[in-house]
Amino acid sequence: MTVPVRRLWVAVLFGYVAFGATLQALPSYVPEKFGGGALTSGTAVGIAFLATAWGRPFAGRLADAGWSRPVVLTGGVLAAIGGLGQLLAPDLVLLLVARLVMGAGEAALFSAALPWVLSGARVAQRGRLAGWFGLSMWGGLAAGPVIATLAGAKVWWVVVGLSLASAALVLTTRSDPGRLEPLTRIRRPSDLLPPGVPVPGATIGLAAYCYGTVAALLVLRLRAGNLGVDDIALAVFAAGFLVTRFAGSPLVDRFGGRSVAATTVSLEIVALVGLAMATDDATAITSTALAGIGLALIYPACISMTLDRVRGLRPGVSMGVMTSFWDLGVMAAGPLGGLIAEQAGYQQAFLVAAGAGMACVLLALKVPSRGVSPR
Repeated sequence: MTVPVRRLWVAVLFGYVAFGATLQALPSYVPEKFGGGALTSGTAVGIAFLATAWGRPFAGRLADAGWSRPVVLTGGVLAAIGGLGQLLAPDLVLLLVARLVMGAGEAALFSAALPWVLSGARVAQRGRLAGWFGLSMWGGLAAGPVIATLAGAKVWWVVVGLSLASAALVLTTRSDPGRLEPLTRIRRPSDLLPPGVPVPGATIGLAAYCYGTVAALLVLRLRAGNLGVDDIALAVFAAGFLVTRFAGSPLVDRFGGRSVAATTVSLEIVALVGLAMATDDATAITSTALAGIGLALIYPACISMTLDRVRGLRPGVSMGVMTSFWDLGVMAAGPLGGLIAEQAGYQQAFLVAAGAGMACVLLALKVPSRGVSPR
């Protein structure tokens, strides 16, 4: 079976560039159009992750039944509808509905494409391929804010156009030759939460809390500390993340997800403590780069741990649920980290995130070491 990996990679990239652009645009767009403040803007940003977390297991379940192509196509269309809805929404309620639609589209786009891609991969290459394919999502989220800045007032038309381009790429792709299976009724919790998923899921969820803290509070922490690198910090974080993901994904196949997760998140802990304690620009920017490096391989590592534990049974729904834990971790970090920062200071918020990183490492070490390539 030939899988159109490169075309799917670009399709997911376009969809997530559109999604990333909205994350940059909303904090100013919501107050200007609807008069909301920080809480309203944060809700508008975060509610999409709620739909994404909810939608991933269902998208993965459909992919396992051979419906990858229509689900991925639907994802691109929903993302376009959500983008148009955010542009035309006459009130905040409809804007939030549009955000939910777009979040559901992004869930379908990636969580059905990844099982399709992995269906044509050898077992020893799953971690490498998953890490490389995941760059389509993470690269889009990193590039989206840059595109939004360049597009200015036309950003929402760019969002719609990119989402439609994503759908068009899938529409012109050969049908998935896998056999379509009848969709069975969900009868028990394990149909949507396979037994091997909770531990890797909780592991990536704790790592996601670290990421969410950096995404929500890094610039504010640097400004509060009068450090002069706040304007380049997120770009440095993204660069460290993307380079490490691209170059380091083969390590998951070589050493196993358990070892890679524990090692890299240990670097994340050091980075978060460094950001909490930084008093000069050099320490701050070095810690920021290390934070990107420390989180870069947690996703392919947790995919490897998940697939090892489910032993090939329902891989789509398993990976979808596992990725939903990431979405939930990011969702929790924003409001909780912000509350800690308001009550106790930014230093404590980053130290709490470092504590979540320690819990992540301890949990990863509980996963049996399996699925290591003999290389």
